[in-house]
Amino acid sequence: MSDPFDDFPGYEPAAPRAGGIAARALAQVHGAPDFLSALNPEQRAAVETTEGPVLVLAGAGTGKTRVLTARIAHILAQGLARPHQILAVTFTNKAAREMKARIAALIGDGEGMGWLGTFHAISTKILRRHAELAGLKSNFTILDTDDQMRLLKQVIKAENIDEKRWTARTLAYLIDNWKNRGLAPKNVPAGEAAAFANGRGGELYALYQERLKILNAADFGDLLLEALRVLRENPDVLREYQQRFKYILVDEYQDTNAVQYLWLRLLAQRTDPAIKPNLCCVGDDDQSIYGWRGADVDNILRFEKDFPGAKVVRLERNYRSTGHILATAAHLIAHNRDRLGKTLFTDGEDGEKPEVSGVWDSEEEARVVGEEIEQLQHKGHSLDEVAILVRASFQMREFEERFITLGLPYKVIGGPRFYERLEIRDALAYLRCTAQPADDLAFERIVNTPKRGLGDASLQILHDFARLQHIPLMQAARILVETEEVKPKQRSTLRALLKDFERWAGEIGQKPHHELAEQILEESGYTDFWKQEKSVEAEGRLENLKELVRSMEEFPDLGSFLEHVSLVMDVDNADGGERVSIMTLHGAKGLEFESVFLPGWEEGLFPHQRSLDENGRAGLEEERRLAYVGVTRARRRAKIYFATNRRIHGLWQTTTPSRFLDDLPADHVLVTESRGSGSGYGAYAQSRFANIDSFGSRYDTPGWKRAQAHGAKGAQDSGGRGPLTIEGEVLGKTSPGGSFAPGDRVFHLKFGPGSVAGVDGSKLTIDFDKAGRKLVLDSFVEQKSS
Repeated sequence: MSDPFDDFPGYEPAAPRAGGIAARALAQVHGAPDFLSALNPEQRAAVETTEGPVLVLAGAGTGKTRVLTARIAHILAQGLARPHQILAVTFTNKAAREMKARIAALIGDGEGMGWLGTFHAISTKILRRHAELAGLKSNFTILDTDDQMRLLKQVIKAENIDEKRWTARTLAYLIDNWKNRGLAPKNVPAGEAAAFANGRGGELYALYQERLKILNAADFGDLLLEALRVLRENPDVLREYQQRFKYILVDEYQDTNAVQYLWLRLLAQRTDPAIKPNLCCVGDDDQSIYGWRGADVDNILRFEKDFPGAKVVRLERNYRSTGHILATAAHLIAHNRDRLGKTLFTDGEDGEKPEVSGVWDSEEEARVVGEEIEQLQHKGHSLDEVAILVRASFQMREFEERFITLGLPYKVIGGPRFYERLEIRDALAYLRCTAQPADDLAFERIVNTPKRGLGDASLQILHDFARLQHIPLMQAARILVETEEVKPKQRSTLRALLKDFERWAGEIGQKPHHELAEQILEESGYTDFWKQEKSVEAEGRLENLKELVRSMEEFPDLGSFLEHVSLVMDVDNADGGERVSIMTLHGAKGLEFESVFLPGWEEGLFPHQRSLDENGRAGLEEERRLAYVGVTRARRRAKIYFATNRRIHGLWQTTTPSRFLDDLPADHVLVTESRGSGSGYGAYAQSRFANIDSFGSRYDTPGWKRAQAHGAKGAQDSGGRGPLTIEGEVLGKTSPGGSFAPGDRVFHLKFGPGSVAGVDGSKLTIDFDKAGRKLVLDSFVEQKSS
């Protein structure tokens, strides 16, 4: 096995003897390992300050992992502790494995680092050792999500609560939130308990915990909550671990939630209050972006108050990004009030300035980004070093479709491709059943989604009859609802569902297909199904469903849309070869790329309106930290885009550039005009941010005022560049009056110049000079003189 410390000049590992002996021998014979000489002064201070509480503020790309590993190595090399006396806590299994491999190579195959792992892994170890104190046996089962949902459904059903209205998924979300905050059932605030099942939330939580104990089981949240309870209620057990761990190290401290914070505080306390704990927390308050799942940035902000006399070491020397990127990120995050403060810098080159570009709409945004990436590819840049970071997952669809059109390989990180997402597959199944009643796979997928009481037994009867008669499932269902084979309740439910499909099918061609799709999702109960689940994940799924409906407007009818989806999903995107990475900003933390594209920097989308509405200034500051994370993912080039128009809740609206653009420093950012085709953007982009001294931070900055002024002017006079909009409604849809014929040269408000290839009533097939062939309405086209 190669030595993971071989990047530290002059360091030679100890022979593979017993861990503690090897470390002490290394310190006594050779003195301190020479790997310290490879550290910069700030890193070395973080490593060598071994006594007392230490907070290491490690900015993006400043060598945090190197410092953590070197600190453990230094403690062992100096003989200050044996491996089993060091508690090192990480947030991911990957980080734990990497650190374990490095330490194992240093101390040999003897003792090893038995207390290095994630919060949950270490808590599980403690809980198994003291299971009886938590009402469990040491061989307790850890439930996965599916098992947890089944158990919650049993609890809800046993209490005669309507599971359709008060879903197990929503209760699971509430319980997980309470456990992340360290709240046992008796501690849940009355107001929060009242939010579920008419005030029975806390009672159901208690019943669920009781069932877990009977089953000798724990869910993921219990691992920390029950371990915390064991330590709190058993001073002798707590004292054992406080004396065991001479040194405690915590990675990503800014991401800790309440229960993790309480757990750490207990373990870090010394039996003698006069002795300061040897606790080292490494984190970056500027990268705290998981508040929506319980992380509390205040944990790192109050570190010096929690541990008086703590030493704070700032790692600001960045080894990842160029000077202009770092200056842009530093100026952006400086507008946050709740931060400890640090400024990233580099000894390297300034490099390219981050670019800010405006585009007409999200379709042009995808087209422009695709062209930029193709240019990078032609210059020899690896697609593996290119990433698109979006604020919301629904933004991915247009990039995916554009890349498929271009034949540009891509991968979605942290989730499936758009049309492979669960909610999109369900929605498409409803549409397929409406358009093609013989589609058995689609019908089988949604016949009981959302839950209608049509379970496996009912479906088996349908299958058996359909096979016997050699007919599709839906046709079999129509016959069986008139007989007695299916139970009365299920028969009534099935009959109502079939009538819905007949009614929806009858409206094909009678109303716009995207409106029909929205109607189907609402009347089937599918939209309400996700609305009732009060979680961030559910909000994202609803946004994706809206994007699906919006995307259908680009097609002439339902059939052509479904055919398009089938072709898109059939595209081979197999593993192997270079691919562009598409992911959310939240999923990008910890990663880095040569080139990063940041689309959708508009008010309401980024910062996201929900964060502003629910959390006020705290929500805004977390959104700004998210923007900071996005910019600092880039090593050499960062490109930011905002669209002038975007479909929001089904209506076209003129958007306002994100306030974060006003937080960017004019000296380090290049404002450019979109190089896409037919954008209609023109000089509007140039004047929007031209000649400003600073992007500033307040709403009275020149850039912000000009953006607002242009938005207001655009609502009154489009200047021939696009459709007028008032409150999202597109105006000026009257036909130009002239007839069109194949061969006519025309100009489209969005796609630019082109030639008519075919005419079908008010629908024109046009070969646009740059946008390719499109099917459009004649009301959006004007004739051009030859």
